[in-house]
Amino acid sequence: MTRSPAARVGAAFERATAERRAALVGYLPAGFPSVDGAIGAATAMARAGADIVEIGLPYSDPLMDGPVIQEAVHRALEGGVHVTDVLRTVEAVTTAGAPALVMTYWNPVDRYGVAAFARDLADAGGCGLITPDLPPDEAGPWLDAATAFGLAPVFLVAPSSSDERIKLITAACGGFVYAASVMGITGARAAVSGAAAGLVERVRQYTKLPVAVGLGVSTGAQAAEVASYADGVIVGSAFVQRLLRASDEDAGRLAVADLAAELAVGVRQAV
Repeated sequence: MTRSPAARVGAAFERATAERRAALVGYLPAGFPSVDGAIGAATAMARAGADIVEIGLPYSDPLMDGPVIQEAVHRALEGGVHVTDVLRTVEAVTTAGAPALVMTYWNPVDRYGVAAFARDLADAGGCGLITPDLPPDEAGPWLDAATAFGLAPVFLVAPSSSDERIKLITAACGGFVYAASVMGITGARAAVSGAAAGLVERVRQYTKLPVAVGLGVSTGAQAAEVASYADGVIVGSAFVQRLLRASDEDAGRLAVADLAAELAVGVRQAV
């Protein structure tokens, strides 16, 4: 029987659990350093050890993104990236063997048409949508579309979330729960927030879905630390930084693959 898109996300976490490790979830925005360059980097990430890949949909007002991702998104928009390019990137990652989700602010999906976006994402092989600025109690149309097309709706919890909010958010999630380890914008940090472990413990009181921690991880050692208490380790800005620092697209692709390999070792060496 063919798995639904959302079920492919769950299967990736199940494989990681069977191997006694956390899953590695990597993020890159579509269209940077070019559409083809982003596809090359994202597929290299998948082949080098990322279990799940998040593809960012570039947006003109990325309020929750730090300067690294903001810079990459700005360049992607200047390059003329479109939603169709995002979907093409998703399709390439899926072909490379990793479940792919789109991370996006809500406005572009709303403009595109919620049902149409869900349909086209599923047609491209995508598994779901991560919506950092859309709370589940305002997500009725998206939840309906996700159900219709078998997609995973992934929502965020934060250290500031009350138990009541965590219960509400986790009940609406599919695939996994995204636990933001710190308050504020994205970005690699010297140390992962000490609040992350406590947040994971709180979330697990309300759901049996995997809990993946993001915001701040940039090294294999940090990945190992987070993997000791979370089901998944999400890394974004560190990958984007590799592309920003690269001399050309080939060098960027190799740098992304090297970091994915380092992090893949890290999630297997939980401390």
